[in-house]
Amino acid sequence: QVQLVESGGGLVQAGGSLRLSCAASGLPFSSYTMGWFRQAPGKEREVVARITGPGRRTYYLDSVKGRFTISTDNEKNVVYLQMNSLQPEDTAVYYCAARPAWTNDYVHWGQGTQVTVSS
Repeated sequence: QVQLVESGGGLVQAGGSLRLSCAASGLPFSSYTMGWFRQAPGKEREVVARITGPGRRTYYLDSVKGRFTISTDNEKNVVYLQMNSLQPEDTAVYYCAARPAWTNDYVHWGQGTQVTVSS
């Protein structure tokens, strides 16, 4: 059974930092694309960052480029999202998701972790 468990969310002041972690189990982690998504109240869910399976190439939402960094620890099966220079508009529930190589769909999702940035 696949499980994705996020941690690291919380309340931070604008300009601060948080690191989200997502521990994955039950899947061949190194071959999956891992993504971080977020959804703010009243807004659609959006992909914030992703890191591919083989090659571990990264992609970022324009608004987080230079502030957020996605990375993986393939030995621990963990994907991280380091978030620096946080702004109130980054406030959202952040979700970790996993996408196998044979589909464009993220088929496994975590429960989400709340990130709140105060001004």
